[in-house]
Amino acid sequence: MARKLITVLTDDLDGGAADRTVEFSLDGVAYAIDLSDQNAGALRKALDVYITAGRRMGRGGIDSDRSARRSTRPATSGSSSRAHTRAIREWAAENGYQVSERGRIPTSVVEAYNNR
Repeated sequence: MARKLITVLTDDLDGGAADRTVEFSLDGVAYAIDLSDQNAGALRKALDVYITAGRRMGRGGIDSDRSARRSTRPATSGSSSRAHTRAIREWAAENGYQVSERGRIPTSVVEAYNNR
């Protein structure tokens, strides 16, 4: 007997259909929220001023400015890098870049994302 499991995401803000799960952290606490594309965009827009003014922190709380000088690519292991890669892909799609759903993201797109 075959079994098919279907997961339906519901937007945690408005109860409508959600398109994705967005992961973020604040004050050392990680959060995940299911959102529609519109609400995910609103969250990113609201946080953008803080993300732009802040600096990305690496593993273990080490300031990643040092690692950013060594490489333009994020770390490739762990769920936080998957969330970061997902965020880059979403941003790229919203800003007219063509990026496949799998595989490496071109360095030029990662740099554009980091410089946004």
